[in-house]
Amino acid sequence: MQSVKTTSLAQRGFTLIEVMVVVVILGILAAVVVPRVMDRPDQARITKVQNDIRAMESALNLYRLDNFNYPTTEQGLRALVERPSGDAARNWRNGGYIDRLQRDPWGNEYQYLRPGRDNREFDLYSLGADGRPGGTGANADIGNWNLEDADNVQER
Repeated sequence: MQSVKTTSLAQRGFTLIEVMVVVVILGILAAVVVPRVMDRPDQARITKVQNDIRAMESALNLYRLDNFNYPTTEQGLRALVERPSGDAARNWRNGGYIDRLQRDPWGNEYQYLRPGRDNREFDLYSLGADGRPGGTGANADIGNWNLEDADNVQER
């Protein structure tokens, strides 16, 4: 008789309620954790755009120091890699100011305007994930005029 009790206790499993409680707890954890983890790729892309813009701003400032002016809109960012034609870049540095032109994390070219809007010397920006002007979140434009605002969007 004792061997029967020992066998039945050893084979005892989880009850349906215990399994359901575990499933509910896992569901709650997934609902809280997954949105935080899934948002990280967008934050990483925004951070890369910010770093790219800062690096290209530095290269543009070096270009200006050498050539006494920023590249025109027509010359664009290409002037940082290849010597522009004409006398505008008379003191252009051999080897350029950056190794190559980067694309934003969504595969689009960075945009450059000279002169910039709102009395800025130039505008340097990414059109965001959707590749179109405007937008919110990951689709928002990120430019040299709103790098700090993009930091605030990331923290939300």
